[in-house]
Amino acid sequence: MKKYEKVFQKDYETWYGENEAYRKQVAEDPDRLAFHLMPETGWMNDPNGFSVYKGQIHLFYQYHPYSNVWGPMHWGHQVSEDMISWKQYPTALAPDMEYDEEGCFSGSAVMTNLGHVLFYTGVSKDKNGGCNLQNQCMAVGDGVGYKKLKNNPVLTGAVMPEGFSHIDFRDPKVWEEDGIYYMLTCSRDAQNKGMIALFSNSEIYQYLEKTELTEQETEAFEKAAGCWKYGGVFAEHMERLGSVWECPDYFRLDGKDVLLFSPPDVQAQGNELHNGNNAIYVVGTYDHAKKQFQMGQPHTLDKGLDFYASQTTELPDGRRILIAWMQSWHNSFIPDGQEWQGMMTIPRELYLSDGRIIQKPVKELEQYRVRPVSYSNEKVEGGQNFDGIEGRTLDMTVTIKSGEFQEFYIDVAKDAEHYTRITYNRRKREIEVDRTFAGMNRDVACIRRAEVESESEQITLRFILDRNSVELFVNDGELSMSTAIYTPQTADGISFFCDGNAIIDIKKFDIEIPMNR
Repeated sequence: MKKYEKVFQKDYETWYGENEAYRKQVAEDPDRLAFHLMPETGWMNDPNGFSVYKGQIHLFYQYHPYSNVWGPMHWGHQVSEDMISWKQYPTALAPDMEYDEEGCFSGSAVMTNLGHVLFYTGVSKDKNGGCNLQNQCMAVGDGVGYKKLKNNPVLTGAVMPEGFSHIDFRDPKVWEEDGIYYMLTCSRDAQNKGMIALFSNSEIYQYLEKTELTEQETEAFEKAAGCWKYGGVFAEHMERLGSVWECPDYFRLDGKDVLLFSPPDVQAQGNELHNGNNAIYVVGTYDHAKKQFQMGQPHTLDKGLDFYASQTTELPDGRRILIAWMQSWHNSFIPDGQEWQGMMTIPRELYLSDGRIIQKPVKELEQYRVRPVSYSNEKVEGGQNFDGIEGRTLDMTVTIKSGEFQEFYIDVAKDAEHYTRITYNRRKREIEVDRTFAGMNRDVACIRRAEVESESEQITLRFILDRNSVELFVNDGELSMSTAIYTPQTADGISFFCDGNAIIDIKKFDIEIPMNR
């Protein structure tokens, strides 16, 4: 396999054609996921451009095709009809221009009459020898191939007020409202604190409404694409919420305004925020006149070990769907010999309840459930196994209905040496995920805890397992915890333990995707 220190589109196309045998070898890796989106080869991180175009669901992502570690960023591209079974499409963007020679970084996509429009951050070298510069760029395509605008970058950090960062200026989130396009970007303010800036463009709407452009209109569109105006600070930093607020996302959900962002450099605050990289949501109020988001209380989106850079889209049926990178920047482990790295979470439907976000795996997953096994009103005392309750690609719900105990735990992906343990501490009202024995042989954070807010005696734990991932949804989605594991696929046991006695129900399905991925 040819290694590239600097990769351009022509090199990618050549490499792709010359390495069919290598790509097939990677595809046959038994540790690859069965029904989660992952890279064909190489490295994956943030989801980008999550959108619907021409009746299909498109997901782009930060991508380095040539090795399993981070490198010059491309935009990988996959398409799905149902968000469970994904098809690989050609890489949409590569760092092949001076303004994005250091990488095509994160961004978003919008559906227009003119085409599928991508907004991304182009990173280039500072010619004066300073840090790399980050600017916003555009590309337009037909859902398969994409062409960058000649006028790129369309927005540079020079438009920011004095003292605001031109280096941490990235991750454009774009939407249209009443004929005006708005863009959010992350940055740092004059006090070096994280913030989100707002921009608007009233010039490009008339062109994006057309199905095709004349040569003269194309020239006018290119000019209009650069007419972004700074609209002020959309959302400001709050105490102890990290440095840069990466990957901003704003949307309406059940009649409320919601802001998502992912801050690095966070110091832990109990079980609500953990050290390092977090994904945060805030239910607040968007003041349309002032163009400002009034912040509410911040909450962690997912309290597991591996969840970052979430992005959402709205489906034609009105559902708001979220997906995130199921990995962590400083808590990543790559098994020896694995030629790919990174995966996305299961797409999740979002709802609001009492001001808190509820997350549930998309209902489309249910069409792939096979071989049901169920138990009702089973009493667990000490350790116990159940016939038919095993596997590594499954959807399993365990309901602890009643009993007298302090701790109840479930081990998944288990054999004589390995397991991942999920413990419910009834007295503390706390869930703990522990992957200490999940196959790592290097220093990796292994334990994460989260509070269960419901006061009910009954608790429901839904597990989505996919070979080397565990996603836990507590009490129908009021809490989620996502964790990568690295256990041999032969470890497929599931066992239950109670330090007293508990009455439980179990419903378990295998997940089976007909197409060999």
